Amino acid sequence: MSDAARKPPVASHSNFIRSHIEADLASGKYASRTWSGKPGAAKMHEGAPKDPAKVRTRFPPEPNGYLHIGHAKAICLNFGLALAYGGACHLRFDDTNPEKEEQEYVDSIIAAVRWLGFGWETGTGSHLYYASDYFDFMYHAAECLIEAGHAYVDSLSADQMRALRGTLTEPGKESPYRSRSAEENLKLFRQMRDGKYKEGEHVLRAKIDMASPNINLRDPAIYRIRKATHHRTGDKWCVYPMYTYAHPIEDALENITHSLCTLEFEDQRPFYDWLLEHLVRDGLIQRPPPQQIEFARLNLTYVVLSKRRLIQLVGEKHVSGWDDPRMPTLAGARRRGYTPEGFRLFAERIGISKANQMIDYSILEDCMREHLNEVAPRRMAVLDPVKLVIDNYPEGREERCEVPNHPQKPDWGKRSVPFSRELWIEREDYAETPPKGYFRLFPGNKVRLRYGYVVECVGYDSATDTVRCRYDPDTKSGTPGADKVKVKGNIHWVSARHACAAEVRLYDRLFRAAHPGADDRDFVLDLNPDSKKLITAQLEPALREAKAEERFQFERHGYFVADIRESGPDAPKFNRAVTLRDSWGK
Repeated sequence: MSDAARKPPVASHSNFIRSHIEADLASGKYASRTWSGKPGAAKMHEGAPKDPAKVRTRFPPEPNGYLHIGHAKAICLNFGLALAYGGACHLRFDDTNPEKEEQEYVDSIIAAVRWLGFGWETGTGSHLYYASDYFDFMYHAAECLIEAGHAYVDSLSADQMRALRGTLTEPGKESPYRSRSAEENLKLFRQMRDGKYKEGEHVLRAKIDMASPNINLRDPAIYRIRKATHHRTGDKWCVYPMYTYAHPIEDALENITHSLCTLEFEDQRPFYDWLLEHLVRDGLIQRPPPQQIEFARLNLTYVVLSKRRLIQLVGEKHVSGWDDPRMPTLAGARRRGYTPEGFRLFAERIGISKANQMIDYSILEDCMREHLNEVAPRRMAVLDPVKLVIDNYPEGREERCEVPNHPQKPDWGKRSVPFSRELWIEREDYAETPPKGYFRLFPGNKVRLRYGYVVECVGYDSATDTVRCRYDPDTKSGTPGADKVKVKGNIHWVSARHACAAEVRLYDRLFRAAHPGADDRDFVLDLNPDSKKLITAQLEPALREAKAEERFQFERHGYFVADIRESGPDAPKFNRAVTLRDSWGK
């Protein structure tokens, strides 16, 4: 069964959002709302059955880039709460900006949410929506605001409006166009819609309070002229809604109960409430309207999550693309070998907070290790190979060693691994002059070849770059008397005759600084030059048949995945997901 096909567990930890939802359910706040089966205005839902979803949440990405690790937290939160309370979570594309949105991003977002293990289908149908489907309603609602005297067309330039906006300590000043009549505003707005003006000549603004201490209530712009082709509506529109105007309307039309946003939207909540209250009064949307609740976004060390910076990394080719395994995108994390379960564990572990905090990247890596340790079969791989020749082992002979697929899961069974006279071992497992406490191969020392025999090192041949040894034929693992020779060292190996030579990418953190670009430094200067190393490794032959996105623990080295994009039949390429232990905390 694929990761995406597994139903994600519902987290049980309490937090302030869950408490809020439980209080609303107990009071029956949204129990009277009806649902016609699809989003729509109040009239569409009149006479419809009661909404079968006790709560409705939504994940509303703008399709102007790939989802990143920070989005994983929001996805797990919104979909997880819907699962926990018998509700529905909508996947909504907030495609109100035609200049930056593309179908490629839509497709990548759908794939990422599915990969995390979440879906938007319920017993009442699919809840995949697009803000652009509501453009007609949004325009109609804007005309209603104009007719009621709550919106006006402003003909000031952007710089002029900015000059009149005021500061945190000084009130703003009213535009000279604020007193236009409803008839004049309506005429101008329709002419804007019909393409009779250039971009920037006019904007539609809400008429609220230019003296408000909250700058977001000082007559915010709600529509602007944009003569751009939209990826879904084409050239139908010359005016497009601002996000702060579109967002609450989208929530209301979709019967969202709890609109969960990150803290930067907290100052926008008064406008959210102002707009929905006016639309309720005009009978355009159902009562009670949705409520916005804010939580702290994910801030993570050693990564950048700014879309502008991610675009720069891709555009300047510091990485190979949006799905480069070093990128903090979900597409990159998937190629890296990270798992949906690891992300869900991470989201649960860091919890939900009202205060911004910096999460150390090692917590995410630990969550991945924890899950991969449970699900990844073990395999032997030599990443820095040197030849080991067993001088007294018969030439041409080969035998099989029985090796467990997972030492803690005997029900996973064993596999048969070939053993021969010439083996590959790690170069670090031999030392001519060993340091104190070194228990691996050096002249005169004995070690056990994992799952095989005890061998004694007799030296190193520099001419052929081979380590020489002799084996004790009575010490094969799993046979009577195998442990009669006691050794302190135990090393892994791969039969040279049977080995699969494969490209392995040793990925590490993309940035070497915990806070890339801190103190106004160019964040590119903090890139880690050792974030990717390409090697040719010698792998046990079973790995030749590894399927794309199949994950393994390479014993002693870490967790690896067969690259989902570049692995071919009988020619897998492996990416290191995470090492066995945190090496950055030292």
